[in-house]
Amino acid sequence: MKALDQPFAVQTMRAMRFCEPGKELEMVERQLNLPRASQVLVEVLACGVCRTDLHVVDGDLEGPLPIVPGHEVVGRIIAKGDAAKRFEIGDRVGVPWLASTCGRCPYCVSRRENLCDEAQFTGFTVDGGFASHAIADEQFCFPLPPALHDAHAAPLLCAGLIGYRAFAMTEGAQTIGLYGFGAAAHIIAQLATGLGCKIAAFTKPGDIEGQNFARELGCVWAGGSDEATPFELDAAIIFAPVGALVPIALSAVRKGGIVVCAGIHMSDIPAFPYELLWGERKLQSVANLTRADGESFFAAIGQMPIKTHIECFALEDANIALNRLRRGEVKGAAVLIP
Repeated sequence: MKALDQPFAVQTMRAMRFCEPGKELEMVERQLNLPRASQVLVEVLACGVCRTDLHVVDGDLEGPLPIVPGHEVVGRIIAKGDAAKRFEIGDRVGVPWLASTCGRCPYCVSRRENLCDEAQFTGFTVDGGFASHAIADEQFCFPLPPALHDAHAAPLLCAGLIGYRAFAMTEGAQTIGLYGFGAAAHIIAQLATGLGCKIAAFTKPGDIEGQNFARELGCVWAGGSDEATPFELDAAIIFAPVGALVPIALSAVRKGGIVVCAGIHMSDIPAFPYELLWGERKLQSVANLTRADGESFFAAIGQMPIKTHIECFALEDANIALNRLRRGEVKGAAVLIP
């Protein structure tokens, strides 16, 4: 192991640990583990609070417990395993949701590693970034553009990446509806409008503040999910975990259009008439991300100014951040600063 600074064998770390659905995260202090092989140890500079974290702590997604959530991690490498050659000590990296894959299954060898059955996920199956330190496989980390501020970069590691993958699946659509205007939508709205797309934002009915926020970011129309846009949509992306939005979105897109479900969890989709799907409309889900998504996304945002709107919380206030996100009170994205 190659390390920086003090002897890691006796150093401790702080983490917000999730032990049981329905119970709040607890602050723990424990010995700092050492990176092995191609792993790197990062000092966490910022970690976004994602809706997927909320699904984990609410029990919508069941994984091994206890676990340290957090998969929008920005950190500085302070130690690395002997086989880690990609980064240097002191480099700043982003640690995303996809933590590792098998590298040999049909999905991995066909560049669909996001579907690997043996994949591991940061903050869900391996400890994540709601902590002062985290360990990650360097092959699944991203170098971050120097101009990106730590806290503003954090939401890009999932809200940005998953939003970008969903946007790419709209197949060149020019008019796009975004259902749910949270962390992911507020990033993709800026990217899409920068590329000349016409964006409609759908919020909870009556959310005037959210609708004004969407207009500030370039959306040409914003309204409740129970309203119709003044123009037909080529595509729609559903970020809200609400299955009832699927038939609504299908009714809003033109023939040949596509509806992309971008969440990892969604409530049941109600029955709907075949007429809504007829006309060669498509219904598409997004599962995780690939490293190629990250490379494309960071290259794309390097060509245009994308500003993440964030609300920062101390690490020990992770439960407050999760509760505010659950109630829909976060404008943009919540970020923990250890």
